[in-house]
Amino acid sequence: MSDDTQPDHAPDGPSDPQPPLEQPPELLTAEPAAAEGEAPAAAEVEAEAEAEADDVASHRFECRSCGYVYDPGEGVKKLGIEPGTAFVDLDAATFRCPVCRSKVGAFKDIGPRNKPSGFEENLNFGLGVNRLTPGQKNVLIFGGFALAIAFFLSLYSLR
Repeated sequence: MSDDTQPDHAPDGPSDPQPPLEQPPELLTAEPAAAEGEAPAAAEVEAEAEAEADDVASHRFECRSCGYVYDPGEGVKKLGIEPGTAFVDLDAATFRCPVCRSKVGAFKDIGPRNKPSGFEENLNFGLGVNRLTPGQKNVLIFGGFALAIAFFLSLYSLR
C-alpha cells in the first residue's frame, strides 16, 4: 500500500457537514412543566423561602439580655401588640422587652421562623438533617427517644 491511498470512509471536512441533532422542545426546557394539581417545584419553594428570608418584616428578634424571642406572627399580648406587627414597626422609644425591660437595641435579628439553624455553608451536609428547622429537629430527636422507650418497655411483654 502506498501513502497516497485514501481510506474508504467519508471525508470529515466541510464538504460533508453532518446535520445537527434536533431534540424535542420538551427536552430543551430547563424544568419540566408541572401538571395541574401538582406540588410546586423545589426551585419555586426555595425561591419563596429566599424571598421570605429577605423580608425583614417576617424575621424574629431575640433579646440578647434574657433570650426572649419576639415573633411578629404572635405579637405580645401583655403589651397590647397585635399579631402581624413587624419588629421594625415597633416604636423604639417605648418598646421594652416584656421579660427584662431591655430597649430595642438589645434585640438581634435571628431570621424567619422556618429558617434552618446553623451556618449557611453547612446546610448541604448531614443527610439532609441540617436543612431541618429547629422544630423539625426537636420532633426527630424526641420522637426517637419516645420510640426507643416504647421498644424498651415492650421487652417486658416478652417471656
